[in-house]
Amino acid sequence: MNRIVRGVAYVSVWVVIWGTVSSLMDWMLLTGEVYETASAGQAVTFIAYGAATVVLATRFSGRFLSESDSEAADQE
Repeated sequence: MNRIVRGVAYVSVWVVIWGTVSSLMDWMLLTGEVYETASAGQAVTFIAYGAATVVLATRFSGRFLSESDSEAADQE
């Protein structure tokens, strides 16, 4: 797979993970009446989960974005 396509797919998957997890947590906090819609708490929730996602995506990137031995042999 082309390295650029793999990179775009990798980032796209992490954006979906971030959106899903932070939205579910936001829904739980809203239904639990911890904070109101469009409040600072809601912004902090999405920012915090975004930061956590960036950390995880950066840590796992070496496993998924490095070229495997078979792909490196194919390009030679």
